[in-house]
Amino acid sequence: MLSELTSRQVYLACGSTDLRKSIDGLAALVQEGLGLNPFSPCVFVFCNRERNKLKMLYWEHNGFWLFYRRLERSTFQWPKDDGDPVTVTTRELRWLLDGLSLSQRQAHPKVSAATVI
Repeated sequence: MLSELTSRQVYLACGSTDLRKSIDGLAALVQEGLGLNPFSPCVFVFCNRERNKLKMLYWEHNGFWLFYRRLERSTFQWPKDDGDPVTVTTRELRWLLDGLSLSQRQAHPKVSAATVI
C-alpha cells in the first residue's frame, strides 16, 4: 500500500502528537491544528513524544487509511516543532521510516575511484 502513495504530497506534523487519537482526532488535528484539508489526497504523518511510534493518515475515495509504525530499538529523526507542518517527498518519508535523518542531503556517501579497492 505504501508504494501507492508515491505520488502524494506528505506533511509532517512537527513536534509530538498524542497518538491515542484515532482517525477522527487526527483528522481534526489536520484541519484545525495544521490548517489543511484531511480529505485532500495527501499523507499526514504524526509522531509521539518518545519518537518511537508514528501514525500516517490518508484519505482514499470514501474512507481513511490509518498506518501505524513502532520502532523497537531506535527513534525516528523527527523535526522539532516550529509551528508549521513540514512538506517532504515520499523518498524522504521512506528515509524517515527507516530511521534516517531528513537533514542529510543524500542516502549514501559519494564513492570515488580512490576509495574503491
